[in-house]
This record gives sequence, structure tokens and C-alpha cells, in this order.
Amino acid sequence: MSLLERVSTLLRANLNDLVEKAEDPERMLKQVVLDMENQLMQVKTQVAIAIADQHLLEKKKAEHEQQGAEWHRKAELAVGKNQDDLARAALERALSQEQLAMGFNSQAEDQKHEADNLRQALRKLEQKLQETRAHCEMLIAEHRRAKVVGRAAQAQHVVGNEQENTLGRMKSKVHVTAAENAAATEVLTPESLEDKFRALENEDKIELMLKELKSRRGAA
Repeated sequence: MSLLERVSTLLRANLNDLVEKAEDPERMLKQVVLDMENQLMQVKTQVAIAIADQHLLEKKKAEHEQQGAEWHRKAELAVGKNQDDLARAALERALSQEQLAMGFNSQAEDQKHEADNLRQALRKLEQKLQETRAHCEMLIAEHRRAKVVGRAAQAQHVVGNEQENTLGRMKSKVHVTAAENAAATEVLTPESLEDKFRALENEDKIELMLKELKSRRGAA
């Protein structure tokens, strides 16, 4: 499971648990924001680690490429001195270094892909955190107004006041649940704007490849 999926699953579980047990909506909303901030810090840490690993792999690749070039130089020197055995040994070392460089290059490319995915996850979480903060501020203000209205209604001793307050609290909790679940669901959205444009580009490439294939079959 990717880091974004783990974070999203944990956030959703926290929301469901908080909504179910919440007696103080304002306190619950503040806790939601705090949880998202903690998850964001974890993702930032993982991004930094992934980038550092990528740089290390690229450095190792460059070192082995340099060593391979050096052994090639030594092989040329041995050939110039008619030392074929030394030249073979040097070429063997050069080949080994080149293979190691290729291996580190492959790992560096994989690590770069992972780092890019983590960067994208970080951008999504940062955006959702900003949106969730705004939602929470709005809902907290709504909850406080509802409390003031509730106290005023109690003072009036209007028949049916208790039922009105109950409906108001239920409505507030529904708003909290709908807004926060919507925020958690959007975090899980796998398709970004970049993904949509990439899909369009792939469609054009596939059509071009199909035309070329048909053209070659027709020529044959």
C-alpha cells in the first residue's frame, strides 16, 4: 500500500471514529486538523528521505561509471605495451564497473519515480489541509451560533423548544460528517490534472502506433 493510501485510510478511520463518538463538534474539528497536520509532517519526512536516497544512488552510479572509464584507460595502456593479459584483466574490471553503474542507474530511476509520487501526495495533502481548515472554521462558527440560538430559545420557553434544539444538533452533526467525509474522499482521488493530460497524450500515441502498424502490414 502506498504512503498516500495509508495516510488516507488512517485519516478516514479517524474521521469516522470521531464523528461517531463526538459530543463536542468544535473539539472534534480541531482534532481533525491536528491529525492532518501530523500526517503532512510524516509525508514531508518521507519525501526528504526519498530524495536523499535518489541522490545517493545517482552518486554511486557516477562513481562506477568513472571507475569503468579508468579501467578502460588502463586496458588501452596495456594494449599499447603489448600486455594482453593485463588488458583483459582491465577490461574485465571495466565491464564489472559498467554493470554496477547500470544497476545503480535502474535503482535511481525507480527511486525518482517513488519520490515524484510522494511529492504529488504531499501536494494533495497540503491542498486538502487548507480546504479542511476553511471548512472547520466555517463549521465552528456555525456551531457557536447554534449554541447562542439554543440558549435564547430556552429562555423563551417556547413549546417544542427541546425538539428544535435536538434537530439543530443533529443537523450540525450531519454537516460535520458530510463536510469531513467529502474532504477525506477527495484526498483519495487518484486522478490529478496531470494524469488527465497524460491520458490524452497516450491516446494520441496509441493511435499513431496503430496507423504505423497498419501501414507496415499493408506494405507487407
